Amino acid sequence: MTPDIATVQTPATRTPSRVATYRASARGFISSWGPTRVRSLAPGLAVCALAAAASLTVGAVWPGTSTMLVAIVIGALLRNLVPLPAALAPGFNYAAKTLLRAGVVLLGFQLLPADVLGLGPGMIAVVVAIVGLGISGTLLMGRWLGLSPTQRLLIACGFSICGAAAVAAVDGVIETKDRREVLTAVALVVIFGTAMIPLLPAAAAALGLSSHTSGLWAGGAIHEVAQVVAAGGTIGGAALGVAVIVKLARVLMLAPVMTIVSLQQRRALRLADGGRTNSTSRRPPIMPLFVFSFILMMTLRATGWLPAGALDWAKTGEGALLAAAMFALGTGVHVKSLLAVGVRPFILAAGATILVAGIALAGVLLAG
Repeated sequence: MTPDIATVQTPATRTPSRVATYRASARGFISSWGPTRVRSLAPGLAVCALAAAASLTVGAVWPGTSTMLVAIVIGALLRNLVPLPAALAPGFNYAAKTLLRAGVVLLGFQLLPADVLGLGPGMIAVVVAIVGLGISGTLLMGRWLGLSPTQRLLIACGFSICGAAAVAAVDGVIETKDRREVLTAVALVVIFGTAMIPLLPAAAAALGLSSHTSGLWAGGAIHEVAQVVAAGGTIGGAALGVAVIVKLARVLMLAPVMTIVSLQQRRALRLADGGRTNSTSRRPPIMPLFVFSFILMMTLRATGWLPAGALDWAKTGEGALLAAAMFALGTGVHVKSLLAVGVRPFILAAGATILVAGIALAGVLLAG
């Protein structure tokens, strides 16, 4: 059959290779960093750096405090109490997007695959079930509630994988148009994850669970790593160590889930283009660069080549980057706008928390 003439590529119009496209993107990125761009970003990034330093200081003084929560609160208070100069906006936007992705990349240094494999096949299957069923169930509930596809996806991944970092990763793939949806998802992670810090240990004690089982449940049910650490410390005994390992196993699921989200996004855009493979519409890569870098950092950690000092610096850098990004996101929180989203996202967040905690508890009891 004669090929469609629209799909035939002559040498003069041949699509550039993927390597050539990456090289062009890299050259464009480097060339964009001229004096004008630096001057436009500097004021906002300087304020983000100060806020990140303040958040890290609070976290150091009061261990177990989520520096990301502190950063968001500082940003929200600043936004709603003080008129912010327009000159800060470029730096804030850069931090909320690029620095956040960089923080997710450095998160890979926290993962040691050997520790995750040490959980055993039963517990690994539980982690996969928590993430898979948690996302699927939350998406279904969000559809019943009539929320937008992007809002329910952000909440589903944030509550099922690793909190604000997962929200940021999803946003990095789908590039959410309504920034309120990202801010709402992050705020809900903070609210419900923080509530789980005292509630889960109390529930574990009421059920008569051992510290080991309680730790497994905490790692499988609570949203943020810092929140898991706080809950594990509250439970005591062997809970903290196993809770963190289970939580990091959930973080490890970030890479395959983001790849699936990217593939779904590409498919949706292709259908929107009428199935044309040569459309000029921008489609996300099969594996986003920051997700690939996340895997690369995890692999580098597994080699054992990095000294302990380098890992400490990477952890500090990750905390600083995520705190700066969360502060920038916080400056976009308009109290009136957040209240205007209505009660439905809160209902979905409550349902997602119960769903993930229920799957985690059932899985831990069966695996144990």
